[in-house]
Amino acid sequence: MASEGEQGAQTSGEYIQHHLQNLQVCKDEAGEWVWNQCAGNLMTVNVDSMFFSVLLGVVFIWVFGKAARTATSGTPGKLQAFVEIIVDFVDSIVKDTFHGKSRLVAPLALTVFVWVFLMNFMDLIPVDWLPMAAAGVGIPYLKVVPTTDVNVTFGMSISVFVLIIFYTIKTKGLGGFVREMTMHPIAPPTRGAGLIAAPFIIAFNLILETVALVAKPLSLSLRLFGNLFAGELIFILIAIVGVWQLPLHFGWAVFHLLIVTLQAFIFMMLTIAYISLATEEH
Repeated sequence: MASEGEQGAQTSGEYIQHHLQNLQVCKDEAGEWVWNQCAGNLMTVNVDSMFFSVLLGVVFIWVFGKAARTATSGTPGKLQAFVEIIVDFVDSIVKDTFHGKSRLVAPLALTVFVWVFLMNFMDLIPVDWLPMAAAGVGIPYLKVVPTTDVNVTFGMSISVFVLIIFYTIKTKGLGGFVREMTMHPIAPPTRGAGLIAAPFIIAFNLILETVALVAKPLSLSLRLFGNLFAGELIFILIAIVGVWQLPLHFGWAVFHLLIVTLQAFIFMMLTIAYISLATEEH
């Protein structure tokens, strides 16, 4: 919740810009590390996004690890029951969606779903609480929702993209991967006068398949980033209202909880579907 003092010291535009600014570090032209002076620097690190994404990943590993260590075949405790519900839910989706054979996909799907959900869930914390606490210890900027940082969503989608390439080559071989990129969707002629057009058809296929392949990580990253960034921006706009923000914040938070969960589910489903397609023969 935004304090009246803070709003009085800043215009609405400055307030929004401040909350959309990451805590950044980079090397300047002299080779020295500088904070929050990284405009246009491609080697900039968004420290807050990295911190919260790693922290939430550790929380996920610790909670699920604790549930696994204390699991019992008798009457399960609340934590074990909660974790089992999530694991069974993800496992059933993987069995219905993934048609290949891999022991990696189910753990990957579970990790993606829970980790993305936790990162999204940070958007429900009132926008001023953690940044104000950080300002109290001298940290000028703090964005607490990693999935509102396009670098984080692209990083996750690129990891999925690498897995797509890996499973395609593992299942079909390097030659199969090349054929998939050049012989579809239009089969080039293999005999007769049509051979003259074959190189052009292959080039056309390569362009189409490359676009389709690159679109997968783009769709994963931009969909997640766009939805969460829009949600965060609405929370910031609500905070500008001042003391009347509470009912608005609560109403949007209830609705946004659906978006938080849905976007984690969609990211998981698309990850499974893309890897499943990579393991299937046409």
